[in-house]
Amino acid sequence: MGLTHIIYGNGKGKTTSAVGCALRAKGSGMNVLFLSMMKDGTSSENALLEKCGITLLHCDKRYPFTFEMTGGQKAEQTACHNEMLQKALRACNNAQADMLVIDEFFSAYELDLCDKALAEKIVFEKPENIELVLTGHTVGEKFLAAADYLSFVENKKHPYEKGVPARKGIEF
Repeated sequence: MGLTHIIYGNGKGKTTSAVGCALRAKGSGMNVLFLSMMKDGTSSENALLEKCGITLLHCDKRYPFTFEMTGGQKAEQTACHNEMLQKALRACNNAQADMLVIDEFFSAYELDLCDKALAEKIVFEKPENIELVLTGHTVGEKFLAAADYLSFVENKKHPYEKGVPARKGIEF
């Protein structure tokens, strides 16, 4: 029986926790599909995930922050996210994945950078055997109610507040 994990909040560690779930599942012989929404695939964890045989999907292009995007850029990123979600849905329905991780799922959803009906279908109509791991900052009540595991990651202190930029291997 597959359950739903939601890891959310404003603190550091949501993606790291999702990566840990993916590695543990792969280590036990499960097929894992890992989607990186809102990211271009250059985060350091991707090399290790691929080396372990985890299938990764991400947009190939780096987009600016949403508030800096043009309408065309938003449309491109939305199309990329929708394509990834369609592939994930097919993989889950065709028993090609035992675990589906969608990093930054809630960010893409809340910022209207994906087809919400498709995103909801993945969560609320997932095959019974699929273990689903979702991350993001803010989560709507209907998603919170669907969670079997609910982890809130809170920021108490972060070097960014002192002007320290994101560091390769630590934050990305």
